[in-house]
Amino acid sequence: MLRLLAWMSPAFPTGGYAWSHGVEWAVDSGGIKDGATLRVWLEDVLRHGGGRNDAIVLRHAHRAAADEDTLADLTELALATQPSRERRAETVGQGNAFLHAAAAWQPTALRSLAARAGDLPYPVAVGVLAGSQGIPEDSATLALVQAFAANLISAAVRLVPLGQSAGLAVLAGLEATITEIAAETRAATLDDLGGCAFRSDIAAMRHETQYTRIFRS
Repeated sequence: MLRLLAWMSPAFPTGGYAWSHGVEWAVDSGGIKDGATLRVWLEDVLRHGGGRNDAIVLRHAHRAAADEDTLADLTELALATQPSRERRAETVGQGNAFLHAAAAWQPTALRSLAARAGDLPYPVAVGVLAGSQGIPEDSATLALVQAFAANLISAAVRLVPLGQSAGLAVLAGLEATITEIAAETRAATLDDLGGCAFRSDIAAMRHETQYTRIFRS
């Protein structure tokens, strides 16, 4: 648990603070303007978009932590399901940074996968390291989804702007959603990857050409 807390901490240097997953465009276009609209946006992304997909990918990476062939195929699939250039850069940037930052824990399985597959999607990297070091799959999944939501709330706090108290209220309000997604993905197969958070996907694409930007996605 100590390791999982360290890896999912905002202070762990994955560069997550630089990515907004399209939230920056949503704020600029008026789709997110306060705590209530942020919560609705994030619920959709978590249930029907990147949050759910990341949870599924992490679970399968965790189970295959010792199977390099399966992990290589999973890595390829996780990259192929990214809906835009910036979304791909987001997951690869954080995944590769996670590998380097986790060096203190001697992530042999993770280094071996990186040497074979090249770029690592973030949920694959977290799943492999958690699985190879005996961290329970459910705990790792719950922590990843929570960190996903918290990072986007942090971006919105700076962009809207929202006060810290309003951001924490959104995070508290998403607890039931986060736990439900973690539970529902337990039996999910790779055929369940996909989603219908179309506005979030469009936001990521529009962000590529946004006139002024603070975040990389």
